[in-house]
Amino acid sequence: MSLPTLAPETVDRAAARLYDTAAWQEIVRHWGTPAEAPPAPEGAPPAPEDWRRLLTVPVDQLVATALAGLTTPPPTERRLPGRLGAVLPDRLHTWRRIGQADLRPSTHLAHARLVLVEWGWQNRPYRLRDARGARCLCGALLTAHRLGYGSADTMNRSAAWIVTELRAQGWTGLIGPWNRAPGRTADQALALLDATIRRAAHAGE
Repeated sequence: MSLPTLAPETVDRAAARLYDTAAWQEIVRHWGTPAEAPPAPEGAPPAPEDWRRLLTVPVDQLVATALAGLTTPPPTERRLPGRLGAVLPDRLHTWRRIGQADLRPSTHLAHARLVLVEWGWQNRPYRLRDARGARCLCGALLTAHRLGYGSADTMNRSAAWIVTELRAQGWTGLIGPWNRAPGRTADQALALLDATIRRAAHAGE
């Protein structure tokens, strides 16, 4: 799949389109909805008391606690290029994709997180990167893809998982506006990626 014009909005719009599809909403719905038990046959003894009545905290809180305990191991397949690699244009890294297998979105997101940790995070409006090579969230997703960690389709799914996490946190806009919101910090960007990785991994992605 060829990648369109390089801009934060390119990744953002692709993620928003994917998030809005019925197929994606079905993934999210099944991820957050417990399976219903089949109806008891006629004449069967009464079912035991619903297990939910035994809980002392809401189910949503239990799910959140369980997700917080999930960890995705840091990517170890290949090290990132050094500081020179950070300032080079991403297109010069595309040769690294040769022969690389595709990845799950959660793994791709872990590589994007590594990009932000090692190369830095930035929030200049409408810029994937700054002169030092620091990336915004969308820029980190694109860089991870260009370095050979996941296909363009995987990158778009990763971005859609970020949008899904943002919706769960109450943010109704896109990734770019969240990234450049006044007062936004690198720690918040990393925390968002951590939460998204857990959510995607829990969904089997």
